[in-house]
Amino acid sequence: GLLFTYGVTGSGKTHTMTGSPGDGGLLPRCLAMIFNSIGPFQAKRFVFKLDDKNGVDVQSEVEALLERQRREALPTPKTPAGKRQLDPEFADMIDAQDHCRAGDVDEDNVYGVFVSYIEIYNNYIYDLLEEAPCDPIKPKWNNCNTPVRNGDFVPPQSKILREDQNHNMYVTGCTEVEVKSTEEAFEVFWRAGQKKRRIANTQLNRESSRSHSVFIIKLAQAPLDADGDNVLQEKEQITLSQLSLVDLAGSERTNRTKAEGNRLREAGNINQSLMTLRTCIEVLRENQLYGTNKMVPYRDSKLTHLFKNYFDGEGKVRMIVCVNPKAEDYEESLQVMRFAEMTQEVEVARPLDRPLCGLTPGRRLRNQAFREELSRKLELRGGPVGAGPEEPSPAELFFQSFPPLPSCELLDINDDQTLPKLIEALEQRHKMRQMLAEEFAKNVLAFKTMLQEFDSSVASKENYIQGKLAEKEKTITGQKTELERLEKKIKTLEYKIEILEKTATIYEEDKRNLQQELESKSQKLQRQASDKRRLEARLQGMVAETSLKWEKECERRVAAKQLEMQNKLWVKDEKLKQLKAIVTEPRAERPERPSREREREKPLPRSVSPSPAPSAPVAPLRPRRSRSAGERWVDHRPPSHVPTETLLQPRVPRAITVDAPSERALARCDRYLLTHQELASDGEIQTKLIKGDVFKTRGGGQAVQFTDIETLKQESPTGRKRRSSPPNPDPAGDAADSEWTDVETRCSVAVEMRAGSALGPGFQHHAQPK
Repeated sequence: GLLFTYGVTGSGKTHTMTGSPGDGGLLPRCLAMIFNSIGPFQAKRFVFKLDDKNGVDVQSEVEALLERQRREALPTPKTPAGKRQLDPEFADMIDAQDHCRAGDVDEDNVYGVFVSYIEIYNNYIYDLLEEAPCDPIKPKWNNCNTPVRNGDFVPPQSKILREDQNHNMYVTGCTEVEVKSTEEAFEVFWRAGQKKRRIANTQLNRESSRSHSVFIIKLAQAPLDADGDNVLQEKEQITLSQLSLVDLAGSERTNRTKAEGNRLREAGNINQSLMTLRTCIEVLRENQLYGTNKMVPYRDSKLTHLFKNYFDGEGKVRMIVCVNPKAEDYEESLQVMRFAEMTQEVEVARPLDRPLCGLTPGRRLRNQAFREELSRKLELRGGPVGAGPEEPSPAELFFQSFPPLPSCELLDINDDQTLPKLIEALEQRHKMRQMLAEEFAKNVLAFKTMLQEFDSSVASKENYIQGKLAEKEKTITGQKTELERLEKKIKTLEYKIEILEKTATIYEEDKRNLQQELESKSQKLQRQASDKRRLEARLQGMVAETSLKWEKECERRVAAKQLEMQNKLWVKDEKLKQLKAIVTEPRAERPERPSREREREKPLPRSVSPSPAPSAPVAPLRPRRSRSAGERWVDHRPPSHVPTETLLQPRVPRAITVDAPSERALARCDRYLLTHQELASDGEIQTKLIKGDVFKTRGGGQAVQFTDIETLKQESPTGRKRRSSPPNPDPAGDAADSEWTDVETRCSVAVEMRAGSALGPGFQHHAQPK
């Protein structure tokens, strides 16, 4: 398991781990819990022996005894067998009473406890239990991390991390001490390791830890043999458990600690390692939450690299959060609490259980009961073991049952008593021997019969056991088959679950993408709606502005037309007044001119069209388009059109400009405008705008009827001659005013387009003057 304290600097992490006099911390309590549970089941010292590859070997009793004798022969033994008085500096931190213990300890096993103590300083690992030799040449270092010249301490060499055959991380070359009690283990921690740990004085903490310390407790467990007397000499049956108690250095802010030099470097390394730990926890949480397989950056720091196995599922991980209630540490404590809340969401996989050794349980109790019974019987027979005389052997008892032989010494030649007594004793012994032989034969026969009966019963029991074993094997085979089927089914279901998880992940990704796309589309629609509203407001403004503009234009045109009509009416009134004056004034006598001059001034005779007789209006043969929907013009400008610099320029709204009239253009319009240019009598360009209406013909074509001519001409005001009207207007003027109504005059003007000409139709005169 892994148990570590986390918090800002000065929040009490070291006190929580170590404790104080009268109130022990986590470390002495854990040691007391372990030794209270395995106290009567501990193996003798050096029965377990750690190797250099994070493993453990088991030695026999003889090898362990030789090892103990060799260690005891050393001048300064590391682990003395005798009980020493505790140091009063830490004696009050250890509770000697047996308050707590584990209830499920296997009594058929023996246990051994090993401790080691390391620190991680500036991302380097150092062994705090290592006994460094004194070197008077190299510079020495004190607890303030400054070089001094004394013979007390040599800077230790940093250790490296390695991976064992089970892919567990360990510190190679680390000192591991076997301990047999809580007091001994805490003494190793306090005297050998804690006083070597790097601490320093900062503005926030008088004794600030400048490194991460790790106290490792290894518990070796091995089963007893079938007799329950000795340790089973099989390395595969040894179980090695590990508990790491970590006192993390607190995170610091340099703007509060005002650290400089080495303190600043230490603070940077501490914060970097804690940030790496937080990053690893975040990646583990993300992998479990989203089902990803993102690589966890364990190797970025020695702290996370050492405990990689715990986060991957080899054991349990527990974190103790230490919080300082001071208001100055509020922001940092808030970050600590957020990290603690995030770690609760990370689940570490449970490790697999190790297989059992297969021996009958209760071996230790049976061996203990056997020893007690043997001691009791020996005490009944004459005392404890080794207190009375040795028990005679069966051969000695057999010889003691024969009668003793008489003396065989012949005193003289006439002695006739010694030999008969010897013969009698030998005969008695012979008879006794025969009786014993017969008894032995009977016993042998009885034993043989009993042995045969036992063999037959054993054979029958063996047959019965074989039958039961065959049945059990069949049952086991069936269960194995069922187990294989279930395992295949489990693999199939796991594969389906994996596929479904991947599918769900893909769907979640698609869902997120679609949601993002939907949000972007919604934002785009909102922008378009706002643009549409702005455009509508702008168009409404433009429509209102255009309407106002055309209203003003119409008012201006109406006013101009009214002024023009008033001028025309005024001109007509003036003409009527002049005509009335001419009619009412008496005709004056004029001198007679020569006949030649009169002939010259005589107007040419012409045929005047008769005045139209009043009649009913005739319906036009060509239907004219309605002007209710608005007029549309065909603006016919020949390619030879020369732009003029007159201020008055023709402006035709909704016009289709062409250089040659076409039926398609005429079909789409209801008015026609022809722009014709010619030289006037004074050499200036005279522009005539000939207007007409477009009608549909009965044959489906288009026809143009000219209705009006507008003339644009530039004149020099200095070269213009003013003509005064004659005092007596000629009555022939009325005929000239009605000249345009004459059929001959109207027919003398036409629009013509010459064949093969690229200039388009023009304004031509064909009739000769009379």
